[in-house]
Amino acid sequence: MEIREQTNPSGGRYVATQDGFEAEMTYSRASPGLVIIDHTGVPDALRGRGVGQGLAQHAVQAARDGGWKIIPLCPFFKAQVERNPDWRDVIQG
Repeated sequence: MEIREQTNPSGGRYVATQDGFEAEMTYSRASPGLVIIDHTGVPDALRGRGVGQGLAQHAVQAARDGGWKIIPLCPFFKAQVERNPDWRDVIQG
């Protein structure tokens, strides 16, 4: 699975491509040190294959590498945070 980042001035998205399908996790930048993850979309063809979790892990690693925190508004991402207490170092609030 390939994950790439697409950015714009106010945020961006992480895009995972697998078997010709795209899944995404979108975020907005609240400040230089804070991003809000607001949506995860995984097509039916990729469900149950760990693609959403891969996007979440990628976002957490990007936050660690960039030195910022994440506000998890997306219900999927919030659930992943609950399942992965070792991510709490990058979670705001």
